[in-house]
Amino acid sequence: MKKIVVDASLVVKWFISEKYSQLALEIRDHFVNGEIELFAPNLLQYEVLNALKYSNLFSRENLAEAVTSLENYGIIQLPLNGEYAQKTMTVAVEHNISIYDAAYVGLTDVMGICAYSADKKLVDTVQKEYGKSFLFITTIEERFL
Repeated sequence: MKKIVVDASLVVKWFISEKYSQLALEIRDHFVNGEIELFAPNLLQYEVLNALKYSNLFSRENLAEAVTSLENYGIIQLPLNGEYAQKTMTVAVEHNISIYDAAYVGLTDVMGICAYSADKKLVDTVQKEYGKSFLFITTIEERFL
């Protein structure tokens, strides 16, 4: 089964209809149908829920439903430790990005699998070193679907 890292910018699009949401939903559907496994740092839920809260599109009840949905999806979320923690720190320092963003890139590298992101700025920032594994969501059709 294909394993993929997804970042918060992609998962947010499961809940908010915006540019590239359809591609994000296709990834979600493949996951829900058992065709792929999804991985993320264990900060995924914090980032997604924070983005939903500050979008001002969600009531308290809607946010509560999003919490339940994220739990029920069962994305495998990994803690930041060991080799993964070291790689994350290195990526953050070498590319001058946040530890949060570097956690997705670091996980991708340590696991040796591809990641998909809807954060074009982040993808462009790490492109030189991680361009074959940390991919913008629009490449999903070429590489996966």
